[in-house]
Amino acid sequence: MADKKISALPSASTPLAGTEVLPIVQGGDTVKVTVANLTAGRAISATQLTLTTGNLIVASGNGIDFSATTEGSGTMTSELLDDYEEGTWTPVFESLGASFTYTEQDGSYTKVGRLVIAQFRLKVNAATGTVTNAVNIAGLPFTSANLSALSSSGVAMGLQNFTGFVVAGTSGNNSTVITLWKQGTTSQPIASDTAGKFLNGTAMYFAA
Repeated sequence: MADKKISALPSASTPLAGTEVLPIVQGGDTVKVTVANLTAGRAISATQLTLTTGNLIVASGNGIDFSATTEGSGTMTSELLDDYEEGTWTPVFESLGASFTYTEQDGSYTKVGRLVIAQFRLKVNAATGTVTNAVNIAGLPFTSANLSALSSSGVAMGLQNFTGFVVAGTSGNNSTVITLWKQGTTSQPIASDTAGKFLNGTAMYFAA
C-alpha cells in the first residue's frame, strides 16, 4: 500500500473499541500499542472534564477527592466522596415472640458517602403471638457507625395513627434497628399497639 498522509486516510468508525493499534517510539524502537493502553494506569490532568455520553466510573475504594477545598473548623478525617447508592429495603416490626402481617411494607434509601437517608412506611393488619413486648423497626439497609460520643440519633416520624401516644424513634451504634419510643417518655410501644396502625418515617444516620 502506498504511503499516505494522515489527512488522506479514511475516518475511523466510533466509538473506538480500544483494540486498535498505533505505532509509538519507545526506548528508540518503534513498537505498537493499543488505544486502550495509551492511558492505562496514567494520571490525566485537565482543567475541565465533560462527558457527552456514558458515566464516569471509578475503581472500587476510590472516588472524588475534595482535598483542594478549605476544611471546616473541626477535625477533618476524610475528603473523599467514595460512594453513592440508591435502592430499596424492607422494614419490619420486631418484637420478641410476636408475628406481624402487613398491608404495606415499603422502604427506600439514598447513600451519599457514609450518610444514609432511609425512608419507610409500615402498615400492620394484625399482630399475633406474644404481643406484650417492646416493638422496634429492624432491617435498615446499612449498619450504623459506632459513634461513642453520639450514641443515638433521632429518627423523623411522619404520618402515624397510634392510639393514645405519638411514636418517636432513635438509631444507635452498630445497629440496623430503629428503637421506638412513646414520645416524651422512656416507655416503648408494644407489639399489640401496631395492630391496624401505620407509621411513616425517615432515618438519617452514618453507616459504619
